[in-house]
Amino acid sequence: MVCSRRRFLAQTTSGLVTSGVVGVALPGLIADHSAALGVIQPQSGMPKLAIAKWAGPKELDAAAIQQAAVKLTEKAVEALGGLQRFVRKGDVVWVKPNIAWDRTPELAANTNPDVVATIVRLCFEAGAKRVKVGDNPCDIAVNSYERSGIAAAVRPLGAEVVFLDRSRFKTVNIKGEFVKTVPLYPEILECDLLINVPIAKHHGLSVATLCMKNYMGVMEERRTFHQAIAECLTDLTRFLQPRICILDAVRMLVARGPRGGNPQDVRLGLAVAAGTDLVALDAWGAEMLGRKPEEVPSIVKGHQSGLGTMNYRSLNPLELTVA
Repeated sequence: MVCSRRRFLAQTTSGLVTSGVVGVALPGLIADHSAALGVIQPQSGMPKLAIAKWAGPKELDAAAIQQAAVKLTEKAVEALGGLQRFVRKGDVVWVKPNIAWDRTPELAANTNPDVVATIVRLCFEAGAKRVKVGDNPCDIAVNSYERSGIAAAVRPLGAEVVFLDRSRFKTVNIKGEFVKTVPLYPEILECDLLINVPIAKHHGLSVATLCMKNYMGVMEERRTFHQAIAECLTDLTRFLQPRICILDAVRMLVARGPRGGNPQDVRLGLAVAAGTDLVALDAWGAEMLGRKPEEVPSIVKGHQSGLGTMNYRSLNPLELTVA
């Protein structure tokens, strides 16, 4: 009998929640449990990184950027093997964009809403039973969700827009090298698949916000991470062991991040990348921001720790053009 992800978590955490510490091992993150839980294994010959770039007119109005975002996302995901490579029929999927700030899409402080909506639609088309969308914003959540355009984009598709209740975070033993325990949101851990959907943007502390940095939106008590950002992000990423990430570089915030607010700091990248190696994705994203991968400490630490490769070109990424 195949044990469900939720049943496994219930068995694993039984008797531990009341103490405030949950020793959770997520299905698919520990090899001993992956077969029993029916976790999708890496497929031979499938690409690890796909990059879709816009090859049409560069002078685009808002409506044209919206259409480009949809096409770029579709193409990148399709080239990776489609979401059916990761989503099984009946799955509960959590789509985790960056919705941290009370900013409009034009200011590139949050993930592009059309990228997020396209991923939600593709999840349902791949057979997902439920798709949840949520983040742990820095600004007031209801304002960030609405001003970002993400809530309005995904609700008509049937996604559940989730406001993270801060009283529900549970301290999880992630057994990191630097950070041992982190308060994480249990509903995210209980889903069958977590799809990380960050935007590529500048960050004053971590140099860049990309895939690894976006995982901070599943946790509380971020001040600990600020003491050693690269090491802590590596510990958290190692625990979560992502199966797929999709990086939005349609619009990019290239200065005064992570909040931004000045349109002059926004640059059109008109690209979306999807991959299973998030260090490689972050390295590509750093270059899109005009940085060398070695200038971003979390990329270097992730590479050194074996989470992926910062030499993303060594993966022979599929590069596609969209017009």
